[in-house]
Amino acid sequence: MLYCCDLLGRVWHSPIIRLYLLAFFIAPVFLHPQCLDFKPPFKPQDDLQFCAMYRNFGCCDSAKDKELMAKFYKIMDNFDYYGYASCAGYVQDLLCQECSPYAAHLFDAEDPSTPIRTLPGLCPDYCSQFWLKCRSTITLLSDDPQLAEAEPDQDRFCQHLELEDPDYCYPHLVSNEQLTQNLGRVRADPEGCLQLCLEEIANGLRNPLAMVYANDGTHRFFIAEQVGLVWTYLPDRSKLEKPFLNITKAVLTSPWEGDERGFLGMTFHPNYKYNRKLYVYYSVEIGFDERIRISEFRVSPSDMNVVDHGSERIILEVDEPASNHNGGMVMFADDGYLYIFTGDGGMAGDPFGKYGNSQNKSALLGKVLRIDVDDNDRGPLYRIPSDNPFVHERGARPEVYAYGVRNMWRCSVDRGDPLTKEGKGRIFCGDVGQNKFEEIDIIEKGRNYGWRAKEGFSCYDKKLCTNSSLDDVLPIYAYPHKMGKSVTGGYVYRGCEYPNLNGMYIFGDFMSGRMMSLQENKNTGQWDYHEICMGMGLTCAFPGLINNYYQYIISFAEDEAGELYFMSTGVPSATSPTGVVYKLVDPSRRAPPRQCHYDPLPVRVKSKLIKFKPKESEPHPTEYAVSESDKDWLQELMDILKEQEAAAVTTTLPPTTTKPPRHTRRKNRRKKAVPQNGVVRLAGDEQGRDDRGRVEIFANGEWGTVCDDLWNTKNAAVVCRQLGFRFALKASKHSEFGEGKSLRILLDDVQCEGTEESLLGCQHTGVGMHNCAHYEDAGVICGNSDYVDA
Repeated sequence: MLYCCDLLGRVWHSPIIRLYLLAFFIAPVFLHPQCLDFKPPFKPQDDLQFCAMYRNFGCCDSAKDKELMAKFYKIMDNFDYYGYASCAGYVQDLLCQECSPYAAHLFDAEDPSTPIRTLPGLCPDYCSQFWLKCRSTITLLSDDPQLAEAEPDQDRFCQHLELEDPDYCYPHLVSNEQLTQNLGRVRADPEGCLQLCLEEIANGLRNPLAMVYANDGTHRFFIAEQVGLVWTYLPDRSKLEKPFLNITKAVLTSPWEGDERGFLGMTFHPNYKYNRKLYVYYSVEIGFDERIRISEFRVSPSDMNVVDHGSERIILEVDEPASNHNGGMVMFADDGYLYIFTGDGGMAGDPFGKYGNSQNKSALLGKVLRIDVDDNDRGPLYRIPSDNPFVHERGARPEVYAYGVRNMWRCSVDRGDPLTKEGKGRIFCGDVGQNKFEEIDIIEKGRNYGWRAKEGFSCYDKKLCTNSSLDDVLPIYAYPHKMGKSVTGGYVYRGCEYPNLNGMYIFGDFMSGRMMSLQENKNTGQWDYHEICMGMGLTCAFPGLINNYYQYIISFAEDEAGELYFMSTGVPSATSPTGVVYKLVDPSRRAPPRQCHYDPLPVRVKSKLIKFKPKESEPHPTEYAVSESDKDWLQELMDILKEQEAAAVTTTLPPTTTKPPRHTRRKNRRKKAVPQNGVVRLAGDEQGRDDRGRVEIFANGEWGTVCDDLWNTKNAAVVCRQLGFRFALKASKHSEFGEGKSLRILLDDVQCEGTEESLLGCQHTGVGMHNCAHYEDAGVICGNSDYVDA
């Protein structure tokens, strides 16, 4: 056990490993507020008059509130004063549960494929009181024939309204602190890691490193690949078959993993709608020299989704002494000027000249440059803004806006608070470190960001670091290399859809796959750090949401509406088509319906459209966000812990019980071996997963199937526990995993308490006796955490 604990300590630093371990061992019950439209609850824009108990947070806006009120009066018009006095409260309570933050649970509607109840799930004591006092309202509240049939019998009626999970029945859930505490806030796991979810937007991309929008009202987004291709995507996420831009022949890159050269950045002119201009940043080879190039293009006048490749004008070129540290960000800030973020020239430690490129204001490398590209159709291709800080400094390049940067990878402009505009115009950057630290900076005019004198908050070049003339600005946050080794700068969230995220700067690390956030503390002026994890348990159990991603976080992006995205890949090579674009989603709260609605301007499409198909439904070539070394540690740890768990089970269970580990279950079946009575196996899953399938049981010398009559989670729990799993996530019916027609049906009407050693120990009609067919074959989905991994 000492070795196990030592191993646990060695892997606990990894956020992804920690997520797996928490899910495997702790498996806490996670809140999952959800509305009947299968989306998170919200704070209504207008006060609710009828269902006022949900005025602060729930699933109804004022229009729905009025609809429920009208339904209430229509029902109560059937009653006299006494009936109104006795039943009005019950009727209002039942109708208003559509507004509960847990409406989907109350109406048994978490799964879009299942029918929604017409009345909410009621706790037995409340149901009995309602039936005794107001059973005459039942047929007015519901047109469900099963409820009408059960209405004369109190026990039958209340059993019909029971929920499988009693924690969520009304009204007990209202007083359940575990379900109501921190409702509507961003959820955190026991380690304080914020729980967010993802929505897949695009896939099959080769190192997607930029996603930009034209700000022309079309809400198209343009995704650039490192090889030099840019693709157009429409708001419905369909992709145009013809690329928007193709400069693959000019771009210098290679298939080597980690090659930093290539197509690195792109931005549209603020007046693109009128001048059709865009700017790109890419690597080129001229003779034996490597350079970074900033070019201007125009979009074709005959096709708004294709660049006129003959329109390229080279704005600026800078020689690169090495193949790394190429910078790559190009963008416009609120002042209308073009900002260019260059690397320090490469190698290690900025060894160029006495002080390095970054501290040398006569060099363009290791800088933030600012130029004016307006009105450049005649005359110079760019001008120097008159207020650039070093215009009048002898020997300094006038383009320099800030200096002392190492290799800033991804910068962004804060849109500002949607109401107060606080923070508007701030420029955030992630600056990749050398040996020890990664940092986040806010760029200000004329400031020195310290490299190579400093790395993060610490000294790198001790002689330069102690120079009194350094006058450098410190980062707002820096983290050590045990957390990650290559920062990817992000954005301050200012979108509409997820109000909880407003003001949160979200960024990541390319190497570790760690997602992080900073929030400014208005009282201290400091930036508070919170790690971001993917939602565990049922946190991301909404249609279309996922909770995993490829490890190598390449870039972040905003769309035209301000929603936040990031790009990552499974193989960090310019030619690997494993790149995916994800949208960040807060599952705890959304904006009220219609508040974020917009109508994109029409797009004239001349190319064939390729409809988006999520990759999440397909097997993945690599594990998400887990390095190979982490996977080895995790597997080693899991094997040890499973052996100890099996040893503990062996000492407590009767000697006749067999419980083979699930990863060796199939290998242990030999042709000549005869299974023991009651042993089960799973079959029929198309993807071959061993945690789900049709239940097949060995009894009286043969294998057979189980009928789904009376099949429930208690029965499934017996099966899953036999197979070495901790939870039964689903008791599947109607031959979800195919029909076992080659076998006989051996069990029917199985009723378990959930503690039996096998299904044979449960009540049933007798082995081989049944009144069903194979289209009713039962199945299970098992797991070691309390959520279904689809």
